[in-house]
Amino acid sequence: MGTGATTVKEKEEKTAAKRSTKKIVDTQAAGQEEWTMVIEPKGNLFDLQLKDVWRYRDLLVLFVMRDFKAQYKQTILGPLWHFIQPLFTTIIFFVVYSKIANIPTDGIKPILFYMSGIAIWNYFYSCVNSTSNTFSANAGIFGKVYFPRLVLPLSVVSSNVIKFGIQFLLLLCVMLFYASQGEPFHFGFSWLWIPVLVVMMAFLGLGLGIIISSLTTKYRDFSVLIGFALQLLMYATPVIYPLSFLIDKSYGWLISWNPLTPIVEAFRYALFQQGTFSPSSLLYSLSVILVVFFIGLITFNRVERSFMDTV
Repeated sequence: MGTGATTVKEKEEKTAAKRSTKKIVDTQAAGQEEWTMVIEPKGNLFDLQLKDVWRYRDLLVLFVMRDFKAQYKQTILGPLWHFIQPLFTTIIFFVVYSKIANIPTDGIKPILFYMSGIAIWNYFYSCVNSTSNTFSANAGIFGKVYFPRLVLPLSVVSSNVIKFGIQFLLLLCVMLFYASQGEPFHFGFSWLWIPVLVVMMAFLGLGLGIIISSLTTKYRDFSVLIGFALQLLMYATPVIYPLSFLIDKSYGWLISWNPLTPIVEAFRYALFQQGTFSPSSLLYSLSVILVVFFIGLITFNRVERSFMDTV
């Protein structure tokens, strides 16, 4: 008797479940409830969901505006710091490395030499330094709302392009000043290389930044070391000296194998038509950049699954 009653009850439950399922299907079919997005777990490490990044491009623009405005929101001089910082750094480099150390500048005016190196280096430095704390600095946002996490480091790289544009404008003004004093001013097709070189710096900075950001979620020591490591890297990059100055030294090969070296040298060559420039060296830099960027994406994709448990 008990077994028969249980069987009848199970049949009734199954019938009720079928009716409930049919009702939900009919409701969705009638257009009363529609889903614009379904959030699903990523299938594998190579599922980068780049389409979602494009879908959230408006949010990317908002983050770019936020980063640029918030940096100097409560300062007296505001964006003028983008002019002041490279200007004072150039003066210090000029006194120490040109006047005291007497390091040559490949026939380029020392002020222009240092200012051009500082402009392209500062862009790389800002990209790496800002994206290296993506997870820890934005944990509050990540824990409340969904959006592709890659949007934030991309917004940092994009906002730094504005800063680079301001510093490049300062460099251009100084170049025009020297031209008014009789110095040659080169402007030609080589300037078309400049946006290409900036994009290469952007991808290298983004790749390194998101790798470091992924590591700092578990190992906080990397956040302490990053500033120190970037300072050392600047001295291993021809920012304050030309590559030709060290090419004959016993340790010159270390500088040549630095993937940043061809980009900095090509940037100066595009501006002044002077210096050491080799298209093959840029191909080497490009290959390193692609590898670093790919590793960064995979690492970032892996860490973002569970970073809220460790950040």
